[in-house]
Amino acid sequence: MRILFLIALLACLAIAQPAGAADGDQPMISIAIHGGAGVISRAQMTAENERAYRADLERALDAGYAVLEGGGSSLDATVAAVRILEDSPLFNAGLGAVFNHDGINELDAAIMDGATRKAGAVAGVRHIKNPIELARMVMDRSPHVLLTGEGAEEFALEQGVKLVPGSYFYTERRWQQLEEAKRDDKLASADEDIGFFSTVGAVARDRQGNLAAATSTGGLTNKRWGRIGDSPIIGAGTYADNTSCAVSATGSGEYFMRAVVAHEICARVRLTGASAADAAKDVVHKMLVEIGGDGGVIVVDKNGELTMDFNTEGMFRAARDSHGRREIAIY
Repeated sequence: MRILFLIALLACLAIAQPAGAADGDQPMISIAIHGGAGVISRAQMTAENERAYRADLERALDAGYAVLEGGGSSLDATVAAVRILEDSPLFNAGLGAVFNHDGINELDAAIMDGATRKAGAVAGVRHIKNPIELARMVMDRSPHVLLTGEGAEEFALEQGVKLVPGSYFYTERRWQQLEEAKRDDKLASADEDIGFFSTVGAVARDRQGNLAAATSTGGLTNKRWGRIGDSPIIGAGTYADNTSCAVSATGSGEYFMRAVVAHEICARVRLTGASAADAAKDVVHKMLVEIGGDGGVIVVDKNGELTMDFNTEGMFRAARDSHGRREIAIY
C-alpha cells in the first residue's frame, strides 16, 4: 500500500508541475544579434579583422544570453548585447559611428517590448555614449516613443545620463571614409571599403516567453539635413510583438522604411500563419528587392526559433539558444 501511495503521489506531482518546468524542458530562451549586412568579401577581409569582428560578436552574444540564462528579461538581454556592439569601434553604432557631412556623429537607436508593444527611440543624438540605453529610458520613463536631437539629450540629462564630448566618437577610419565620400560627392554605407551597412541589433525571447528587439546605428557616412534612417523607426527597422515575432533590421534604410520591413514580417506571421523564416525570406528576397533595397534581418518568433536572413553577400551575425544552437557567422 505504501508503495502504491508513493507512486500515486509522484504521478500527481508530475501532473501538477508547470509545463516546461521539468529538468531539460525549461521554456526556450534564445537571442540573435547582427552587426550589419552587405558586400562582405573574403578577399577584402583580412584574417586579423575577421577575428576581431567574430570576437566582438561573440562577446555581445554571450552577454545577452547570460542575462536570459539568469532569468532576466528579453529587454535587458537585447540592451546588454547591443551595448557591447556600441562600445566597439568596428560597428557603425556608438563608438564606431560614422560622420555626417559636417564631420559630426549623429546616432539613432530603438527598442521595443513584445509583451506590451511599448517602444522607445532616439534619433540624431550627438553626445550619448550608448543610445540604446537612452531609447530604453524613453520607453520606460516618458510618455513618448521617439525623441530627437537636443530634446533627446535634454531628456537624457534629466535622467542622470552623462553626456560625452563629440571627440569620444572620433576614429581615424571613419574620418577617412567621410573624406573619401565628400571627395566623390556621394553618400556611403558605413563601410564603403567593404560595402556593408554596419548597423547593430538584437532580438531575444526570455523564459517568460516575452520578445524584444533593439537596434542602434550611426546612419550613413556623409548624410545631410538631419537624415534619419529606419533603425529608430518602429515598424521599419525595429519591431516586437509577442503574438508573432521580433525583428531588427540592417540595410538601405530608405527602402526598409518604404517597405516597413520589420512590421511586415511580423504581420505576415500573425495574420497569415506563415513561419517567421518564410515571412522573412519573402520580404527580404522579394518585396525589398523589388523596390531596390538590400540588407538583412534577424528574427525570433514566439516559440524562440531564430532566423537570420539577408539578400547581400554576407551579414555579421550570431545566434544562441537553450536547445544547443550556437552560431557566429559573417558570410
